[in-house]
Amino acid sequence: MFYDRMEGDWVRCRLCPHECGIPPSGKGICGVRENRGGELWSLVYGRLAARAVDPIEKKPLFHFLPGSRSYSIATVGCNLRCLNCQNYEISQYPREEGGIFGEEADPEEVVDDAIATACETIAYTYTEPTIFFEFAYDVAALAKRRGIRNLFITNGYISEGALREIAPLLDGANVDLKSMSDDFYRRICGARLEPVLRAIRLYKELGIWTEVTTLLIPTLNDGEEELRAIARFIKGVGEEIPWHISQFYPMYKLLDLPRTPAEALMRAREIGLEEGLRYVYTGNVPGLEGENTYCYNCGELLIRRVGFSILGNRLKGSKCPRCGSEIDGVWS
Repeated sequence: MFYDRMEGDWVRCRLCPHECGIPPSGKGICGVRENRGGELWSLVYGRLAARAVDPIEKKPLFHFLPGSRSYSIATVGCNLRCLNCQNYEISQYPREEGGIFGEEADPEEVVDDAIATACETIAYTYTEPTIFFEFAYDVAALAKRRGIRNLFITNGYISEGALREIAPLLDGANVDLKSMSDDFYRRICGARLEPVLRAIRLYKELGIWTEVTTLLIPTLNDGEEELRAIARFIKGVGEEIPWHISQFYPMYKLLDLPRTPAEALMRAREIGLEEGLRYVYTGNVPGLEGENTYCYNCGELLIRRVGFSILGNRLKGSKCPRCGSEIDGVWS
């Protein structure tokens, strides 16, 4: 899906903002879409490199069926090359090892497994779901017909056409917003900032429940002005969008930087709240106050969490039990 034929059997991939021009027998930046005689083929359709049953809080999604289970799948490959990637063994495998691996699966098997394991959602996650779009689309269509909701856990690097195509099948998304610096995106991720901002706006416009995550990396994107810029952008899209601020730890090609201090996470959370966001969370450090959900109106503790576990949920349907304010999210 999403490519144009060109002269000399070249193709132009339209799946993501890279819009790779691919010669015969060549592959796109993601390493999993190949030009075969002027036709673009997915190399990862139905080849799952990872599958697991996860708490939905691990995605992270805190305002979408809290306490539920999400059947999570991925193939190898990614359209970014983040130097700090936590799943680089599968996301960068096609680029670094020149191959593809994964267990054969079909949409029916995935949906059957999700039902058998009492999952209310299927999450397309771990790597970038855009690069296994065709398989995600077919699974999501079948899941929708069988009453299971669909979630994209994504870097936001997707074309408008692709997102609009799958939007009727998507119920929720968590989008990484790694920085408000285009230079950061180019140097650290091999991408550009503006397409990600456009995607976040479009997710909201299309009515898909959206949460945003920023991994706070010491010295690279943890300055106060940058954090305020991220918070202001999110608020401009919707003050009800939850912002997750996660702890960095040394990984892949960023091994010379320290873990993010818990104090920095808490300060970032304060900045998000100061800028007018209703819900700001800290991640990867269990036990911090920033894991909990509070009423944006009266401050009442609504959902208490430690790690990925729900210790208490005081919501009355979708309302604060103290002041009656409607709490944004998908609760049932």
